[in-house]
Amino acid sequence: MRILQLHCNSIEFTPTKKEIKSAEEITPETKHLDEVVVTFIAVEEGDDKTVAKKAITEIKDSMAKVGCKKLLLYPYAHLSSKLASPTSALSVLKEMESLAIDLDVSRAPFGWTKSYKLDVKGHPLAENSKVITKEEGKDDTSEAIKSESKIKSYWYIMSPDGTMQEVEKFNFSPYPQLEILTKYEAAKKRSVDEPPPHVKLMKKMAIADYEPASDSGNMRFYPNGRLIKSLIERYVSEKVLNYGGFEVETPIMYDSHHPSLESYFNRFPARQYNINSEGKQLILRFAACFGQFLMAADFQLSYRSLPLRLYEMTRYSFRREQSGELVGLRRLRAFTMPDCHAFCKDMNQAIDEFKKRFELSREVLHGLGLVDSDYEMAIRFTEEFYNQNKQIIQETVKKLNKPVLIEMWKEKFFYFVLKWEFNFIDNLGKASALSTDQIDVENGKRYNIEFFDEQNKPHHPIILHNSPSGAVERIIYALLEKAAKDTKEGRKSHLPFWLSPTQVRLIPINPEFLPFCENLADKLTESKIRVDIDDRNESIGKRIREAETEWIRYILVIGEKEVNAKDLNVRDRETGEVKQIVFDDFVNRIREQIKDKPFSGLNSNRHITSRPQIMV
Repeated sequence: MRILQLHCNSIEFTPTKKEIKSAEEITPETKHLDEVVVTFIAVEEGDDKTVAKKAITEIKDSMAKVGCKKLLLYPYAHLSSKLASPTSALSVLKEMESLAIDLDVSRAPFGWTKSYKLDVKGHPLAENSKVITKEEGKDDTSEAIKSESKIKSYWYIMSPDGTMQEVEKFNFSPYPQLEILTKYEAAKKRSVDEPPPHVKLMKKMAIADYEPASDSGNMRFYPNGRLIKSLIERYVSEKVLNYGGFEVETPIMYDSHHPSLESYFNRFPARQYNINSEGKQLILRFAACFGQFLMAADFQLSYRSLPLRLYEMTRYSFRREQSGELVGLRRLRAFTMPDCHAFCKDMNQAIDEFKKRFELSREVLHGLGLVDSDYEMAIRFTEEFYNQNKQIIQETVKKLNKPVLIEMWKEKFFYFVLKWEFNFIDNLGKASALSTDQIDVENGKRYNIEFFDEQNKPHHPIILHNSPSGAVERIIYALLEKAAKDTKEGRKSHLPFWLSPTQVRLIPINPEFLPFCENLADKLTESKIRVDIDDRNESIGKRIREAETEWIRYILVIGEKEVNAKDLNVRDRETGEVKQIVFDDFVNRIREQIKDKPFSGLNSNRHITSRPQIMV
């Protein structure tokens, strides 16, 4: 079933003629409705009563968010090319109508051509689309996933001065990215209708590709991609360890019937991979949470040990995301995620830790090449937590110095009372969470983690869940989407220099200058610069153009003049300038750009002629 849902000031429609033989028998008349949610519906092959029930549940949820109780069900075949038979479609529509008895519901006649006039409201939640499908096979979705669709959220925008406005009343015109995030969160449509630009780039740059021999959402990473991933992983890990994290390693699979884990699965909205092994029902982890919690439960902890910060770079975490949501590096079923948990003695210590980790996350993203303007923030909390800790939330928004999206719950639904995330908005208007942190008030008790206070009395800690960057693959997705946007807006696309697989390319005019290139490449490599040599028998122009299409920042063409000169003749792709630069000055310029970043050498042959051609 496909649905287009519009919150309208009014709609007026008039049936004009029967479109099909089995159209409903009615007396055509004009109808006018005010303050109504108009739901255009295409019933598809295979849709049945379960789809009707699911559709009405989702429609009710979104209507509650906009505060409207009047619903018009409007048959609209043009949303799909796989329509159900007229008899089946009408049956499903009538079922939806009967299930909406707690609403002021009406239905436009089925099988008629109609003229209509719409006046759609202008707020971010006024328009959304949905695809409703029938779940096939055994339903092994966690209770948290099932319940999440029923939770009632109250949406606001908080400005840097601490004021909150309902989203319908906020002026989004200066904040188009925030408006996109707001609409995206309200619609909760994670699937995509076309590949975002980074998919083409990840293949073109030989970074990653789909693996047809694996499950969907499991990617292959080529040498360039593995180098980029490795550098990101090292950078994030160094930042977390400097902050005070202790690195650990935990298993990737667990007994789903372990009492602590079984309870936790139904408090965390993630779909798991299930494995049967020797009579055990195992699940693949979706984060490092339970591994670290089980470990912490075996520690003898004093209040002096807190906050205790355990950290793991999970390679991999697994979530059985729905197939329509899987696209490129944006949303995967197997991904690498830095996961750091802080065990705190009380809420005051947890809030102090929360502040440190907020700044850590901003610093990490900035170091990875993503600045404040590249993402939008969402903060989610219970009303009780907000009333008790309003100041810390307002201070956090003030630090970011731009409005943020607020989701408030009247009751505590999850194990956490507060969660924030930085969301990257891609070129298709889809939002993806990067950095995130949560204040967890349940799992200390659930996993029987204890520390002893000054009077030697046991207590359960409050736990913070922080991923300072989010999934490593998603960082690459964001950087490639940002590069695509640069190209679209007339700027040079590029990766952060320290992540470029090749930082300097040497191009000898002919083979007699190859020994000089080798010697120069050795010196640059000793200075921790990734350099390769394009030794192909191609024209200079073609080799320069291809180096630029690979986003290589510095290109040095080596001929007799360059061999005999004291200085280097350096072509800078970003500025377009060609300058004479002393060797030491060139090295120092590069060192300044990669300062405080990890380094790895080339992850491929130095000579282009020795490399395999990756067919993408």
